[in-house]
Amino acid sequence: MGDQEQSALFPTYARFPITLVKGEGSRLWDDTGKTYLDFASGLAVTNLGHVPANVKDRLVEQLNQLWHVSNLFHIPQQERLARLLVANSFADAVFFCNSGAEANEAAIKLARRYHAKVLGTGKYEIVTFTSSFHGRTLATLTATGQDKVKDGFAPLPEGFVHAPYNDAAALRSYVTDKTCAIMLELVQGEGGVNPADETFVREIVRLCAERDLLLIVDEIQTGMGRTGKLFAYEHYGIEPDIMTLAKGLGSGFPIGAMLGKAKLREAFSPGSHGTTFGGTPIAMAAGIATLETMLQEKLPERAAEMGDYFLKRFSEKLAGNPIVKQIRGKGLLIGIECTVPAAELISAIHERGVLVITAGPQVIRVLPNLRVSREEADEGIDIICSVLAEKAAAAN
Repeated sequence: MGDQEQSALFPTYARFPITLVKGEGSRLWDDTGKTYLDFASGLAVTNLGHVPANVKDRLVEQLNQLWHVSNLFHIPQQERLARLLVANSFADAVFFCNSGAEANEAAIKLARRYHAKVLGTGKYEIVTFTSSFHGRTLATLTATGQDKVKDGFAPLPEGFVHAPYNDAAALRSYVTDKTCAIMLELVQGEGGVNPADETFVREIVRLCAERDLLLIVDEIQTGMGRTGKLFAYEHYGIEPDIMTLAKGLGSGFPIGAMLGKAKLREAFSPGSHGTTFGGTPIAMAAGIATLETMLQEKLPERAAEMGDYFLKRFSEKLAGNPIVKQIRGKGLLIGIECTVPAAELISAIHERGVLVITAGPQVIRVLPNLRVSREEADEGIDIICSVLAEKAAAAN
């Protein structure tokens, strides 16, 4: 497209000046032939790397059989993936959709309908947390604890309250006689790579039990092995009532899922919720192949091991760097908080051939795929740390 030609797309994305055209494993290529080491993974989506062979083969096989049928008919691939998810989590039932925002919408609706139709309490408020991110539909952006995503979209739906994250003492004051659920990310990805404190999580669980509230865990970014467990809630020894998944579940194919306990089945009776494209045979083929591969290759355990390696190497190489404030994360969801805006640092890292992204204004987010090798890790870590060292030296 020429410099003077206006795009036919709405300008909703502040895009990097890079056009990516091919991917394989941990590598991406742009339209000039330049190679990049991908430590962004499409925002924690390509957890098996780019174009994983077994997922591709399963997709091609399904493409030759059946693409789409309505959810008014039985789709056996849905049952197969649902059983895999149930067998490897706390959950008893699954609803399939197309994205993380849709999964969170389903969770919000289920929580409200459970209190309205099953318990008969009429409670509808959901407590979420500052710096959280739950999506960009009207309900999920209202649930999100960041004002920037809400700008210009008033009036917003009622029924959401934002409590301070990691503040166990303050939490009780946000729960009222209208509260039906508490919804949280166990590591806030978009909000700055902020892991939840164990004492905070224990207080949430205690409060949910005491007040008969549903616990919703948003695992859109943390799920599917990213944090070193198949699901992040496992780190805390808890069981939510509802969990949402998307991103890494389909290896890049659009898919979302909302999982819940058996007591919630009655609330999602026939006709209460639905989707045209959720749970297509194609999406299910991608999800089944992805999850089977993760389990067979023990990739959550590998993410834990490699995450420790990344944190150790970053801590060693960035020790004493005056523009680095903190290095934190779980598994292969890592944040480097800086004292300067992250955007200019990230641009320089991209120029050196490593793709990373922001998590808030001053955090560099590092999201390698779960199969990343030690050699690839060292290559990327060295480039990131070199850029930060140069920027620190230039600032003095």
